[in-house]
Amino acid sequence: MSKAVLVAGGAGYIGAQTCKVLHQSGYIPVTLDSLVTGHEGAVKWGPLIRADLRDREAILKAIETYGITSAIHFAAFSLVGESTRDPAKYYDNNVAAATAFTSALIEGGVKAMVFSSTAATYGTPQSDLIPETHPTLPINPYGASKLAFEQALYWMGQAHGLKHTILRYFNAAGADPDGEIGESHLCETHLIPLMCQAALGKGKPLTVFGTDYDTRDGTPVRDYIHVVDLATAHVAAIERLLNGGDSQIFNVGTGEGLTVLEVIKMAEKVLGIPVPHSFGPRREGDPQALVADVAKIKSMLDWQPKYSDLETLIRTAAHWQKTRPY
Repeated sequence: MSKAVLVAGGAGYIGAQTCKVLHQSGYIPVTLDSLVTGHEGAVKWGPLIRADLRDREAILKAIETYGITSAIHFAAFSLVGESTRDPAKYYDNNVAAATAFTSALIEGGVKAMVFSSTAATYGTPQSDLIPETHPTLPINPYGASKLAFEQALYWMGQAHGLKHTILRYFNAAGADPDGEIGESHLCETHLIPLMCQAALGKGKPLTVFGTDYDTRDGTPVRDYIHVVDLATAHVAAIERLLNGGDSQIFNVGTGEGLTVLEVIKMAEKVLGIPVPHSFGPRREGDPQALVADVAKIKSMLDWQPKYSDLETLIRTAAHWQKTRPY
């Protein structure tokens, strides 16, 4: 069995971290990335093929050149607000292009694929902890496009024998503990990097959206998972498929929720400086709480988060924001 894994979107935040963990686990990560949102400087542990998901010739050539038998797909657009303004862009890339990519994998004889999905497929939570069996009723085009491709992947798997694992992330955060890679979005929307930038004087003061939720302090609750823990989940998922595992869906989170104000207070403690912030109204479509039920992934993949305590999340994210080279 080949140790080369094709990683679509391997120049991005989570993709690059997964490439590092693949390398540490004895695999050769072969990155396929258009660099529209990814960073060439983040590709450090294997070759880079600059191409997009529809470049069938490049995909088939990579499969043949490196003897690839498995793939991970990260190459999606992921901004909720943008998806609402331009749904066609999200369906075109997250569904049509992803389907073209998967079709090329099947033609090339790839038998195992891990898909980077999202908790946005669930929509508004109907329980405190969200299991994989929770109804999927997305409330924005981003979540809807991810769910549409999940369904396409299921049927392609049925038709062609492609075994796949779908990983539904909750809130990815933190950065590589070695400081080699981290979160570098052109349009940053995530709480922890925005908070670190505000505290370090590299960004504008943070806005906390909503203080009247039915939570411990009135601010929204989220489940934050460290990017390294997320990467190890992908490697565990690939290994399970390569060892004959069947197609499955797993949540990836910690199973514990934190409010926005709890995150800010911990940042002030860890960094020893205030986090400039103000309060604004709720954003349309923001759920009160999003917390994963992670019993299934812990049991079936023998996976446990090791870096996702809040102090480590903030410390690694802040270090990256101070030093990031790209």
